[in-house]
Amino acid sequence: MSIEFSKSETKINLLRSFAGESQARNRYDFAADLAKKQNMYFIQNIFKLTAHQEQQHAKVFYDFLKQCNGENIMIDAAYPVGNYDTIEELLADARHNEDEEHSVVYPSFAKTAMEEGFPTIARAWEDIAAIEGEHSLRFGTFEELLRADRMFKSDEEIEWICLNCGYIHRGKEAPKVCPVCHHAQGYFVPFKYYKFMYGTYSKA
Repeated sequence: MSIEFSKSETKINLLRSFAGESQARNRYDFAADLAKKQNMYFIQNIFKLTAHQEQQHAKVFYDFLKQCNGENIMIDAAYPVGNYDTIEELLADARHNEDEEHSVVYPSFAKTAMEEGFPTIARAWEDIAAIEGEHSLRFGTFEELLRADRMFKSDEEIEWICLNCGYIHRGKEAPKVCPVCHHAQGYFVPFKYYKFMYGTYSKA
């Protein structure tokens, strides 16, 4: 089946996706602000990094809508509210929402786009769905660490890196204060998770 873009459900789904990604970006910026207030600087950076990536996803969907310039498109959609007061709750909420996009919402949008004759748009949803899966894993990993009180502690000696100056400490706990730049413990993160700042992560 191939139908006109202007009459397609794909057009509506693109605007739904643009709205969802835009809202996610704002939610993560708000969460980053709370993390900063609680001296959780690595978590702040995780939310900021993900907010930027969500903005780029929004742009992908918005660019597909360029042919609708000047239109006001009516959409009917449900969007999450997760205005929590703790970092653990914010991470859990983000994990859940990202997983839903990864496993339910975007695969269904991709299927519709393919059926309506828009394979390039379908592929964009498939690719972004995979990224959202990584986001879910990212948020879930740090939720687990915080709930287990393992953000700055380990059962064995590991390497910790200071995000401010790059100092690497080996031990079962991150230093309370960095001996080099004198920044607080909240700037430390297990070195094995440092790559979260720059890319994706797999527990495998």
